[in-house]
Amino acid sequence: MAVTTLDPNTALIVVDLQKGLVGAPFSHPIDKVVERSCALLHAFRERGLTVVLVNVAGGAPGRTEQPRHSRTFPAGWTDLIDELGQQPGDIVVTKRTWGAFASTDLGDRLKALGVTQVVVTGVATGTGVESTARQAYEHGLNVTLAIDAMTDSRSEAHDYSIRNVFPRLGETGTAQDIIDLLGTRN
Repeated sequence: MAVTTLDPNTALIVVDLQKGLVGAPFSHPIDKVVERSCALLHAFRERGLTVVLVNVAGGAPGRTEQPRHSRTFPAGWTDLIDELGQQPGDIVVTKRTWGAFASTDLGDRLKALGVTQVVVTGVATGTGVESTARQAYEHGLNVTLAIDAMTDSRSEAHDYSIRNVFPRLGETGTAQDIIDLLGTRN
């Protein structure tokens, strides 16, 4: 479903745009993802809406068939990229799972602020972004996904999430579609 509306108290969640990840190979140019996410950040901040910046600093425990990254990261790896221009009023969440709600207090914090909808951007589409969107949906939030402000290292995962998963979780649109809707709100 194409993005049609934004609730009066919508928050923006930017997932894993951090120094240790933006240099990775992605299926879409990361500079465009950063540019569009920053345009959304500016629009949300300009309207006094909640901004959530998420970074990842580990992984959930448990065995997997595929090898995982080391739990030790080099200095600065988890730092949010400078382009996000972190502000004192931003909510910053450090996660150790794919999604930003599991094992964090993000759901409680958004509920306390009266947030009823989230817009999600960032990396990686099929893991961090999708998991965060699923968890937001499970928390009863309306979900919108800025599909041109996200990417994945695996193009098939990116495409699958956009085509098959996101329409079941909420509405999708471009960053500009969302900014345009913000401009029509009172």
